[in-house]
Amino acid sequence: MRILYLGDIVGRPGRTAVKRHLAAIRAELGVDLVFANGENASGGLGLSAEGAKELFSAGIDALSSGNHIWKFKDMPSFMDREPRLVRPANYPPGLPGRGWTVLENPGLSPVALINLMGRTYMAPLDCPFRMADAILAELDATRPDVRIRLVDFHAEATSEKAGLGWHLDGRVSAVLGTHTHVQTADARLLGRGTAFITDLGMSGPVDSCLGMSVAPILRKFLTAAPERFEVASGPVALCGAVLDIDDESGQARNIAAWRFDAD
Repeated sequence: MRILYLGDIVGRPGRTAVKRHLAAIRAELGVDLVFANGENASGGLGLSAEGAKELFSAGIDALSSGNHIWKFKDMPSFMDREPRLVRPANYPPGLPGRGWTVLENPGLSPVALINLMGRTYMAPLDCPFRMADAILAELDATRPDVRIRLVDFHAEATSEKAGLGWHLDGRVSAVLGTHTHVQTADARLLGRGTAFITDLGMSGPVDSCLGMSVAPILRKFLTAAPERFEVASGPVALCGAVLDIDDESGQARNIAAWRFDAD
């Protein structure tokens, strides 16, 4: 199976680029499924129900998220109804939504999508390492047929991302970092067949600070005064990784960082 996983989609520019180009990208790359992190897809911070529906209509097969998933009031109930959208599984129990899901697509092997969030320089959530162990134990017990297992690790620290990659090596198909919006140059196969990249990068405006307009961010750095951030305009790039995964073993055969300049 070949999968394209897009890094954090930022605002309307990112959504528009996905809508305009994803069908051609799927055909050119020959991918079976397309996943994306969508937690910044609405206004550059958060994801609304309408934004999620727009991305699904554009051809995204499933969405993962992160710490900004709670911004829009319509999202909690939408997450409960939409199995193709996951939020970090290591939030405390009882919150809306789901931390992992199994995607069933006609003619394809089932795929588990797991979303976790780091704790270093971020909110003090439950341990993502132990939560990953618990989810995999549940999958082994209830869905042993699901051999392809992808993890979106939404985290700040590169060390924590690398640590989870090694912790899950040989037990999942891929550990893919998101959140920092900068694509890293370390896409590789770990020793036991897990694909890894520290960060998939950003799908949004190129001439920006992590997708946001430069001027207010510079003012904030220079003055330390509060500023209102806005999504940048201009050329857009879609960034992510292309994964080739063995259907029977669930082991990754290849991972390649990927970028498409949309404008």
